[in-house]
Amino acid sequence: MSTAVDIVAPGTDPEGLDRFRALEARQQPAWPDADALAAVAARLSGAAPLVVPAEAELLTQRLAAAGRGEAFLLQGGDCAETFADASATRIRNKVRTILQMAVVLTHGASTPVVKMGRLAGQYAKPRSSDSETRDGVTLPAYRGDMVNGHPFTPADRAPDPRRLEQAYRISAATANVVRAFTRGGYADLRQVHEWNRGFMRNPAYSRYERTATEIDRAIRFMEACGADFDALRTVEFYLSHEALILDYERALTRVDPATGRAYDTSAHFLWIGERTRQLDGAHVEFLSRVANPVGVKLGPTTAPADAIALAERLNPDNVPGRLTFVARMGAGRVRDVLPAVVEEVTAAGVAVTWVTDPMHGNTITSDSGFKTRRFADVLDEVTGFFEVHRALGTVPGGLHMELTGDDVTEVLGGSEEISDDGLALRYETLVDPRLNHQQSLETAFQVAEMLTRQSR
Repeated sequence: MSTAVDIVAPGTDPEGLDRFRALEARQQPAWPDADALAAVAARLSGAAPLVVPAEAELLTQRLAAAGRGEAFLLQGGDCAETFADASATRIRNKVRTILQMAVVLTHGASTPVVKMGRLAGQYAKPRSSDSETRDGVTLPAYRGDMVNGHPFTPADRAPDPRRLEQAYRISAATANVVRAFTRGGYADLRQVHEWNRGFMRNPAYSRYERTATEIDRAIRFMEACGADFDALRTVEFYLSHEALILDYERALTRVDPATGRAYDTSAHFLWIGERTRQLDGAHVEFLSRVANPVGVKLGPTTAPADAIALAERLNPDNVPGRLTFVARMGAGRVRDVLPAVVEEVTAAGVAVTWVTDPMHGNTITSDSGFKTRRFADVLDEVTGFFEVHRALGTVPGGLHMELTGDDVTEVLGGSEEISDDGLALRYETLVDPRLNHQQSLETAFQVAEMLTRQSR
């Protein structure tokens, strides 16, 4: 592969961290005050890291195991976090949903699950247009709370770099809440019944309760045999977000004094979106310079050569677990497009963990005008992803979902049969529709069955 930039091992060239500034950076805000942005970036550069390098390195090992079929990645959370919803209750509900899904997957498929949230940093989103027009008034598009406000007013929609600091502070608080829940006993596997309290009864919850009962029985048996279950009290839980706003990511990048390698300490895992994965673009350049495990979203226009070139650029030493490809093809395209990409990447000897994002390729507008998805399409893309890997003898390594722990009504279908009319009941997202709690559990049961068939 021939590029205009030097290819070095990720994290080993701290002096090259700013080379992305000379390249095209798509999906960036038009900050109105460069001096204010520079001042914010300087303050963030001196702020405490949100994660530490040792955790990022451990995640690389866990993702390598998922790439070999020895574990499975479950990554979930909001399409875009909001400052207003960063309460302990909402964070707990998201963590609980991921823990419940992980229990279903582990129990149903006898597979260790790597748990990762789209949490503590998912405050920016790419947009199809830089502006939005209503009633003849044109304002900047809403790019997430890290950049501007959602209300359609000139003051709210003006990009404000002070929001980067607010995003950092709320992300730090969110990370602390997540650690408290996952390390303070709330995630204890002996609490599987407690996690389900407060939800109405439906087939997904009833099925979960049966799984919880079976886990209880197994734990009681092992306790009677003298087993020590202190390890059940805590879980590893990793933080991730799309590395979209490069001024924020660069400001939170630190050089580990123990190794001399550079890490983006805003999260354990960062990914590059479908709209910003240009090989000669700023996002690929920047993430090629940090040592975190990274992902790339691959849409239906992805050619096998694109994926191979990205792997060479982002993981030149072919380190297992460093690179994750997140396929987001759409239910109608995944069986046609993904096989050639997987086949040629595999033939090239690329070490990669394959993950499916069945959300972003299946967005529609309902008759009533809501941006939504059909739950059946989401499950169909997951099914297609597994079918492709089964046919090729490769490993389906994970699931990347937009979900919430609340009983919202944003995705059509599921056991509650949310209809077009029902979307208006609790449609709360500001950007993309999310699976609610029961739809998330339904997905976990379906994926557990697919994993079981895959192992056979």
